[in-house]
Amino acid sequence: MGANANIIEGRVGETGGRLDKALAEASGLSRERVKALMGEGRVRLAGKPTAQASLKVEPGTPFVIEVPQAVPAEAVAQDIPLSVVFEDEHLIIVDKPAGLVVHPAAGNLDGTLVNALLHHCRGQLSGIGGVARPGIVHRIDKDTSGLLVVAKSDRAHEGLAVQFADHSIERAYLAVVGGRPIPVAGTVTGAIARSPHDRKKMALVEDGRGKHAVTHFRTIEPLKGATLVECRLETGRTHQVRVHMASIGHALLGDPVYGRTPSSLRATLVRLDFSRQALHAAELGFVHPVTEERVHFASTLPDDMRTLIDELRH
Repeated sequence: MGANANIIEGRVGETGGRLDKALAEASGLSRERVKALMGEGRVRLAGKPTAQASLKVEPGTPFVIEVPQAVPAEAVAQDIPLSVVFEDEHLIIVDKPAGLVVHPAAGNLDGTLVNALLHHCRGQLSGIGGVARPGIVHRIDKDTSGLLVVAKSDRAHEGLAVQFADHSIERAYLAVVGGRPIPVAGTVTGAIARSPHDRKKMALVEDGRGKHAVTHFRTIEPLKGATLVECRLETGRTHQVRVHMASIGHALLGDPVYGRTPSSLRATLVRLDFSRQALHAAELGFVHPVTEERVHFASTLPDDMRTLIDELRH
């Protein structure tokens, strides 16, 4: 066993069963992490090394897992202010401002939410996949504001990823769209994939060519030449709200990619210096991956969208 490692010792639970699953339940690590550690020779069962994840194990069998210290993430920690809605040892809920990129990438190598979280959570990250980093299980666009959940541990990361994959996460967005949706409420269904004409854009495509996507919308308030709508996501695809609302002729105000703002409203956006899509992730609900409690969070509209809506009420 290595000197710079955490040692987890215990016994397989009462149900026994498949080894990787049993050890994950007993240790608090994810199954993928357990399997990776097996492959590195860091798991002993009844005193003997084992690398067979599918092995059937008896209840009460003693085990030892060596968990090496997490290596530093490639991204650097930066002291960037964060609006934290909720935080415990397993996860953190952040109210992201518009303009903040979630993850470092070409063109945005630092100054991102991940850089901010590495600073905020220093010493608290348990090493997701062996790396001391926050677990990004979903993203919202740079110029979209609102709620984002991030895992701080391997166990939380796996539990949240499962919920996002099976679409059991509750997500609601508030958007200001051009015109008046008729009917005032409805459902938009359409597969989404990369546009064959512009790889920077997403587009509606035929079923089988993209990922199934469903958005439920309803009118919250009619405005001058626009409408405040709520969009609830049954699925979570890249740019889903923006693509779906544009597809029914009601693109988001300020969206530079998926629709032109009506000429009657452009002057208002310029005067208010409103230069982003009018979209805010307002609600987020899920089952806490560790405590198994149902949790729900809400975020009020940011100042720029409130000012825009007030202006369009007159």
